[in-house]
Amino acid sequence: MDLTVTTREEGDITVVTLAGEVDVFSAPTLRDELAAVIAADHTMLLADLTDVPFLDSTGLGVLVGRLKTVRVQGGELRLVITSDRVLRNFQITGLDKVFRIYSTAQEGLADMAGER
Repeated sequence: MDLTVTTREEGDITVVTLAGEVDVFSAPTLRDELAAVIAADHTMLLADLTDVPFLDSTGLGVLVGRLKTVRVQGGELRLVITSDRVLRNFQITGLDKVFRIYSTAQEGLADMAGER
């Protein structure tokens, strides 16, 4: 399953919507898309993984790397995860303590907007 990445602006928050599996083959696409968004000076990011049925360790590594990048710039990368399978990867690795994770994009946007 191919990975598609789309973005939209919600005020000063960029919502990055992923659809498809994030694995060793598609992770470079995710890395490059997030790098382009960050290079365009968008550092308040909400990655919506609602339509991601599978995410492997390579995908986790991309997200951690981009989180570090935006935090250095004073930004944030937060996640929307609805799949128990995907969420389990974050729990097993302890990354659920590193990322702020929401069950809906609306919840994430409201929380992020409330902090600005």
